[in-house]
Amino acid sequence: MNIKNIYCTLIILLACIIQTNAQEVLTIEQAMTIALENNFEIKIAKNNSRISETNVTVGNAGMLPTATANITDNNSVTNSTQVRQDGTSTSLNNAKNNSLSYGVSLGWTVFDGMKMFAKLDQLKELQKLGDAELKRTILLKIGQVNSAYYDLVQQQHQLAALDTTIVISNQRLTLAKNRFSIGKASKLEVLNAQVDLNSDQVALLRQKESYANAKILLNQYLARDPKIDFKVTDEVNVDNKLVLADLLDLAQKQNPALESQIINKRIAELQLKQVKADRYPTLRLTTGYNISESQSSLGFTSENSSKGLNYGFNASMNIFDGFNQHRNEKVAKMQIENSQIAIEQQNMILNTQLSTAFQTYLTNLELIDLEEDNEAIARQNLEITLDKFKIGTITTLDFRTAQLNYVNAKVRYSNAQYEAKLSEIALKELAGTINF
Repeated sequence: MNIKNIYCTLIILLACIIQTNAQEVLTIEQAMTIALENNFEIKIAKNNSRISETNVTVGNAGMLPTATANITDNNSVTNSTQVRQDGTSTSLNNAKNNSLSYGVSLGWTVFDGMKMFAKLDQLKELQKLGDAELKRTILLKIGQVNSAYYDLVQQQHQLAALDTTIVISNQRLTLAKNRFSIGKASKLEVLNAQVDLNSDQVALLRQKESYANAKILLNQYLARDPKIDFKVTDEVNVDNKLVLADLLDLAQKQNPALESQIINKRIAELQLKQVKADRYPTLRLTTGYNISESQSSLGFTSENSSKGLNYGFNASMNIFDGFNQHRNEKVAKMQIENSQIAIEQQNMILNTQLSTAFQTYLTNLELIDLEEDNEAIARQNLEITLDKFKIGTITTLDFRTAQLNYVNAKVRYSNAQYEAKLSEIALKELAGTINF
C-alpha cells in the first residue's frame, strides 16, 4: 500500500471516529417537540383538559332519564302466637316468613326551570377553561425550554471565548519563556504569564461546570435522563420586528390568563341562571315495573304475590325557603361582578407586563449592536497588542488588559443576544404567539 492510500485510509478512519463520538446536536424545534411529548406538567394539563371534555355530556347536565334496578329479600324465623276474636289461638315455633320484591324504576326530570341547559353550557365553558389552562401550561413550559436552550447557547459562546483566551495565554507564556531564555525578560514575567494562564484555566473549569448544569436543567424540562449529552446550535436569532401595538392586540385574543378570566365570567353568569331556575317548578315523570312475593308459616294467608306497572309524575315548587333564594341570587350576581373586575385587573397587568417587557426588548436590541461593535474593536485591539507584545514594545500588564477586554467583550455580546432573546420569548409568551 502506497503512502497516498495509507493517508486516505487514515482520513476515513478519523472521520468515522469523529462521527461516532460526535454529540447529538439538539435544535430548539426538537427540544420543543420533546417537551410537548414528555414534560410532566404538560401531560397533567392534557389529562385535565381531557377530563373537562369528558364531562361535557347531556347526562351529566341532568337531561337524560335515570333507570334503577332494585331487589329486596327479607327473611325471619320467629315463635308466633295468634289469638282470634272467638278466643281460639294458634301457636307456632320457628315460624318462617319471607318477603321478596324486585323491579325496575325509571325517572326523568322533564322541566327544572331550564337549569339543565345552563348546566350543559357551563360544562362546555369548563372545557374551554381546561383548554386555556393547557395552553397556559404549554406556553410556560415552552418558554422555559427556550430560555434554558438559549442559556446553553450563551454558555457555549462563553466557553469558546475562554478557550480563545487560554490559547492566547499559552502563547504569552511561551513567548515569556523564550524571552527569559535569551535574557530579554525577567523570571517575574514568566511567573505572571503562568499565573494568568492558571486563572484562565480555573475560569474555564467553572464555565464547564455551569454549562454541564445547564444541560441537566434542560434535560429536566424535557423530562429525559439528565445524563443525556448533547450540543446546541451556536446561533441566536432574535426577532427584531416585534411591534407593541400588534402584541397588545394579540394578547387580547390569545393570552391564556386573560382568556381564563373571560371564561370564568361566563361560568359565573351560567351559575346565576341555574340559581334563578330554582324559582320555577320542577316536573319529574316516574314509572316502573315491580314484582313482589311473600310467604308466611302462620296466618290467614300463606303466600302472596303481585306484579305490575306503576307510573305517575311529581311536581314541586319552592314557595318560601327563608329568603335563601334571594340570598343565592345576590351572591351569584356578586360573583359575576368579581369576574368582571378580575378581567379588568388582568388586562391592566397584561398591558403593564407587555409595555415593560417591550421597553426591555428595545434596549436589548440596541445593546446587541453596541456590543457587536465593541467585540470587533476589542478583537482588533488584541491583535495589535499581541503583535506589539511579540516584539516587546508593550508591558505584560497592557497585554493582559487587552486580552481580558476581548474576552469580556465577547461575553457581553453573547449576553446581549441572550437577554434580547429572553425579552422576545417573554413578549411572545404574553401575547400567546410562541410557535410550538
